Amino acid sequence: MIGRDRWSGLFVVVGLIAMCVGAVDPLEGSLLILPGTGMVALGAWLGGSRYRRFLGWSFGLVAAGVGILWGLSALGGIGGESGRSIWWGLVLLPYPVGWVMGLVGAVGRLREVRQARHR
Repeated sequence: MIGRDRWSGLFVVVGLIAMCVGAVDPLEGSLLILPGTGMVALGAWLGGSRYRRFLGWSFGLVAAGVGILWGLSALGGIGGESGRSIWWGLVLLPYPVGWVMGLVGAVGRLREVRQARHR
């Protein structure tokens, strides 16, 4: 079980770093944020964390939001000359909501790992 906890912590840390680095540019950074969120969710699942379901939802929201983001981008974006209202931006909300959920869940998982080591 010790090895599994180490892998769990490693996945969460690497995923959290990827999520933070990817946030610099949300469109191109989505190529880091999506796998980073997946790594955090996998790390929580491996460690049997109480945050694993929360992080699973986070990964699903980020995946849906990234798909919508790339789809809208391929269609010419929103606003301006695209012919689509700026209100179309609301369909992108799963992406930032999932990202924030991922950050909160990752920090919660890291706190769990830290508390388990001090017992």
